[in-house]
Amino acid sequence: MTNYQGQWLKLSPVAIIYFAVQFVKDVGNNLIYLLPAILVGYNQFSENGLAIISGLAALLLFVAISALLKFYFYQYRLTDGRVQIHSGVFQKNHIDLPFERIQNVRFEQPIFYRPSNHVCMLLDTAGSSKLEAKIIALSKGVAESLKQEILSHKTEQASSAETESTETEQEQLLNSRSVQDLVIHGLASNRIWIVLGALAPFFNSLSEKFIAGIENLGVDVDALMASSQYAFWQYVLFFLSIAFVVIAFMALISILGSVITFYDFKLTRSNDRYIRRNGFFTRHEVVMKLSRLQMIVYQQNWLDRILQRVNLKFEQLGASLDRQSAGASGGKIMVPSVTQGEANALASDAWPENKLSAINYHPVSKRLAIRNTLIAFWLLIPLAIAFIYFDQAELSVAAGGLFILTTGLVILSWKRWGYAMDEQFIYIRKGLIGVNYRCFPIHKVQQTQLHQSWFMRRFQLCSVRLVLACGGQTLPFIKRTTGEKYIDTCLYQVEALRKSWM
Repeated sequence: MTNYQGQWLKLSPVAIIYFAVQFVKDVGNNLIYLLPAILVGYNQFSENGLAIISGLAALLLFVAISALLKFYFYQYRLTDGRVQIHSGVFQKNHIDLPFERIQNVRFEQPIFYRPSNHVCMLLDTAGSSKLEAKIIALSKGVAESLKQEILSHKTEQASSAETESTETEQEQLLNSRSVQDLVIHGLASNRIWIVLGALAPFFNSLSEKFIAGIENLGVDVDALMASSQYAFWQYVLFFLSIAFVVIAFMALISILGSVITFYDFKLTRSNDRYIRRNGFFTRHEVVMKLSRLQMIVYQQNWLDRILQRVNLKFEQLGASLDRQSAGASGGKIMVPSVTQGEANALASDAWPENKLSAINYHPVSKRLAIRNTLIAFWLLIPLAIAFIYFDQAELSVAAGGLFILTTGLVILSWKRWGYAMDEQFIYIRKGLIGVNYRCFPIHKVQQTQLHQSWFMRRFQLCSVRLVLACGGQTLPFIKRTTGEKYIDTCLYQVEALRKSWM
């Protein structure tokens, strides 16, 4: 890379494909807002094949011109320990990023980059919740050279000896995921219900198309529903069969999404760096330095608990909502659907002293459940009484039933809450149907908050919020003396140990 220091460089022409694909992705992400226009246009021009072909040709031409312009106006250079990027056609973007601010170097390799062995280099910083910089198309060799230059520049400031050991250290495989593991993850994940929720506005039109499809097969649905020759249980069985087929189809979509996202998943360790590689169409590579690890999370939903699987997450700097997609997260490393033993081994590899798998949790006060139940009571019971007054018995029963359901969920959530602390770590347990376990070093706490409402003061309770670089964690409705002890311990260790949090 030293041969190019100070020179403005253009991307490889293969970047044109990237810009074109990215444009199509952006349109696809906003497809739900464009569906009305698409449906209206289809109804208007469905009988005119020439108009449809002309429209598609115009769209392809627009995509091509947009990609060419973005490629033409994109340039970057390396100068004096900085990465500078100029991009944008009408809205110009200028990025000037010193190597010192770069906290994470990641690679992405879309499937159309593989024949030419190009990658995208993503540069993250701790001071931004979003991706800081992205060099769209670099040859793999140049990208690796630039990565080493950035890392060596940072490590030279700490220790030249550490640089030498980092360069000679071999990668050690810690965990890999088989296709069977990814199938389990797809089944247990919430993608099924997300897809169903996204399709909810279109259920009416989809059901009409489904009925039309059945009638095209020769089945008279109206006659079938009006017929009295079938017993009630046969109708129930018929609709249950349809529901099973729909859910099975959604489950298949979820499984495919899991396999595509985490295909060929490998987690390796090189000295003090964790490296995650995965992806079918787009290969992702995330590098996380151990010192930047802020929190370890065991995440289990209800199906994970049945299957005895855990989604393990290594949360690091800047783990914001903007960067927490499963496949390309810059804020965390997630290992999907590991067994409890594998999760414990990975957690112990990172922090050998942690007791995440064996710690005993203290429950939070039952007055948390009482407060939330009272809130549900005053929201729903007067509503049920009002429905009775207006002679709406069905709605009144529904409101009462919702109150009973909400009360059950409030109690379940309260029973999930737990907390603990040892000499080095704080542990938090929470959840609803599923359960999450969190563990973080005390010295990585950056801010503490103690909150007391009027209701809490009456019973000598408080809520404590502990803020880390990856986000805040709350301990609700604990004894005030316990809350003060946790805050004092955190502040003492931060002041006395003076350990780096990154």
